[in-house]
Formats: sequence, structure tokens, C-alpha cells
Amino acid sequence: MQAYLITQTLNGLFSAALLFLIASGLTLVFGVMRTVNIAHGSFYMLGVYVAYTVVARTRSLAAGAIAAVVVVALMGFAVQRLLLQRSGAKPLAQMMLTMGLALLLRDGAFLVWGGDPFTLAYPPALRGSVSAGDVVFPAYRLFVIAVAAMVGVLLWILNERTLIGAKLRAARDDPEMAGATGINVARLSGLVFAAGAGLAAFGGVMGGPILGGYPGMDFDLLPLALLVVIVGGMGSLKGALVGSIIVGMIDNFGKALVPELSYFTLFAPMAIVLAIRPTGLYGRAH
Repeated sequence: MQAYLITQTLNGLFSAALLFLIASGLTLVFGVMRTVNIAHGSFYMLGVYVAYTVVARTRSLAAGAIAAVVVVALMGFAVQRLLLQRSGAKPLAQMMLTMGLALLLRDGAFLVWGGDPFTLAYPPALRGSVSAGDVVFPAYRLFVIAVAAMVGVLLWILNERTLIGAKLRAARDDPEMAGATGINVARLSGLVFAAGAGLAAFGGVMGGPILGGYPGMDFDLLPLALLVVIVGGMGSLKGALVGSIIVGMIDNFGKALVPELSYFTLFAPMAIVLAIRPTGLYGRAH
């Protein structure tokens, strides 16, 4: 029983790690731009497909991850500068625009890559398992947990200990005053959107060897990412981390213990959190 609980906890942390990679980009975008990007799941999907194309030629998941992050980040930058920037601070227009973009990207991916599901190849060094007593756990899943932890630390350092982080906070709190002090808020917003898209793509690549790629994966992952951001608090990196752990654990244990009630066990805590704290655990009232 103890080995089972440890294994399920590690599986929950693996789910939390993937959710954090995806949701951190989403909350980063909202934190600076106040934009809920409905196409965020599409960037995750494109990351998997781009990596699949590169890995098929290079046999390297690392090369696939680099290519996916670069390509999707550039696409995100173009989307923000050419489309979202023109919509201004209009939440409904932004949501409808990103929803339309998500549908276009889904159809485009289907035309280019087809509808057959696939998985990315495991790195050769991470194909085995790690044993500790009665617990046996895949090495690759532990690797993803470690990578997500490192990404979280780097994002925290960037946000709290660098000049870039100070500019991000200034643009978030008072964009007009930030612009008056010489910060190019428009360009900064484009770079933040690109970083968020790149993080989503990176999360897709990290999950590719296990979750794979298939038509509709974008809208399967988006509700979970939004759930993390809502529970943790819109625009809060700490909230994205805590929300990812909560959602990952509840989702994993819910499916393992009461699969017929998995959606209830997943969304009931969200309702409870929002009833007590409408802005989420670490969100701020605006």
C-alpha cells in the first residue's frame, strides 16, 4: 500500500510538472498583458508536432525541444504583434481572436501532419526505471519533474532578481507609467507572449514521450491549464506552481481511486477555492 501511494504521488508530481510548464506561460502572459490566451493549448500541440518532425530526422529529443521552442516562440511573437496588439485591452475581442486562431491551428496541424496519433522517442539514457525498495518509477518521469523544478527556479530568479523582472512588474502594475519611463511596453508584451508560447511548446515536448500527440490534444490540455491558473491566481507564478501541484495530485488520485468521479474530484476544489478566494490562492484584486 505504501509503495502504491508513493508511486501515485510521483505520478501526480509528473502531471503537476507538465501542468506547471504549460500554465506558467499562460499566467506569465496574463500577468503582463491581462490576456487569457485560448490558443495556448495550440502552442502546446504545435510544440509536439514540430518536435516530432525534428526527432524523426535527428533522433534527438533535445534537438526537437530546441526547434519546437524557437519555432513556436517566434509564432507567438508574431501573433501578439500582428493580431492581439491591434485588439487593444478588450478581453472579449482577445478571447474570440485566440479561439479562432486555435481552430485555425488545429485544422492546419491536421492538414500538415494528419490525424494519426504518435509518441516521441525516449532519450536513450532515460528509458529505464529507478528502483528504491518496493517503488519502481520511470526515470524519464523523474527527469521531467526535475526539469520543471529548474524552470520554476529560473522563472522566479528572472521575475524577482533581475532588471527584466522589474520591467515586467512595472508593465503589469502601471503600463502607462512604465512607458513614460522608457520601457517599450509593446515590445515587452510581444516577448512575454513569445516566452509563454515557448514554455507551452516545451511542456508539449517534455510530455511527448508519454502523452504523445493526437488531434484534439490542444483542447484536452487547455482546461487543465486554465484550472491551474484560476486556482493559483491569475498572473501569479507562485500560484501557478501551487495550483499545478494541487490539480496534478487531485487529477491523478481521482482517476486512480474513483475514475467515474474524476471530473467532480477535479473541479470541486476549484469551486471551493473560488467561493473562499474569488481571485485564487495567490491572485490579486484589480
